[in-house]
Amino acid sequence: MQQWGRVGLPESASDRAPFIGHLWQGAWIASMVIGVLVWGLIFWCIFRYRRKHADELPRQSRYNIPLEFMYTLVPLMIIGVLFYFTVIAQDGVTRKEHAPQHTVNVIGQKWSWTFNYMEESNPQVGAVVHEVGTLEKIPTLVLPVNQSVRFNLNSADVIHSFWVPDFYYKLDVIPGRTNSFDVTPTKEGTFLGKCAELCGTYHAAMLFNVRVVSEAEYNQYLAGLRTNGQTGEIKPPSFPTTGPVLKEEQNR
Repeated sequence: MQQWGRVGLPESASDRAPFIGHLWQGAWIASMVIGVLVWGLIFWCIFRYRRKHADELPRQSRYNIPLEFMYTLVPLMIIGVLFYFTVIAQDGVTRKEHAPQHTVNVIGQKWSWTFNYMEESNPQVGAVVHEVGTLEKIPTLVLPVNQSVRFNLNSADVIHSFWVPDFYYKLDVIPGRTNSFDVTPTKEGTFLGKCAELCGTYHAAMLFNVRVVSEAEYNQYLAGLRTNGQTGEIKPPSFPTTGPVLKEEQNR
C-alpha cells in the first residue's frame, strides 16, 4: 500500500525527496482528475448526441465562442497550476546550505566514478581521501546520516548523470563545468547509484553503491582510506580523456 501511495517511487532517503514526491503525487492526482473529466464528457456526448434515427443527424454547430474560450482558458489554468508547484519543488530541491558539513567532489569517467572526500578540516580524518571505481570494481560512496553534504560534479570525458533514485534527484555531469547540489541523507542503509545519461559503450556498468551510516562509521571509513594511502584530491583533466588524474600529475 505504501508503494501505491508513492505512485511507484522508492522509499525516500533524503531531505530533498519530499519536494519531488509531493510534486509527483500531485501531478498524478491532477492527471487522474482531468482524465476522468475528459472521458466523462466523451461518453456523455456519445450518449447524449447519438443518432436516434437512421436518417437523422444530431444538430451540427460551429464557431461556439464561449466553448472555444473555455478550450483555451482551461489548459492555460492547468499548466499555470502545474508550473507554480513545479517551481516551488525546484526551489526546494536546489536550495543550497550556507555551510554544508561535508563536501564530496565527484568525477564521472568512462566507465565508473571517483569520489573525493574533502575532509581536511575534519579532526577525525585530517586529509582529502578518495575512492576510484573501475569496470571491475563498483565504488562505494559512504555518507553520514542526518548531515548535509555538498556534491561537486565534474566529468573526465563525456556527459554523465549522477543519480541516486532513493534521493529523488539526479544532475548532469558535464566536462569543463562544475555542477553542484546539496543533500542530507535521512535514513541509514545501502542504496544504488547509477549514471542516468547514455554515455557510451559501457554506460550500464556505471554503477555505484551508497552507504548511509552513522558519523562514527563515516569517520572510521575515511580513516581507513587514509591508512590505505588513498589520499590527495583526484581531478578531471583539462581536456577530455578516459580517466581522472592526480592533482600532482597535473602540475608536472
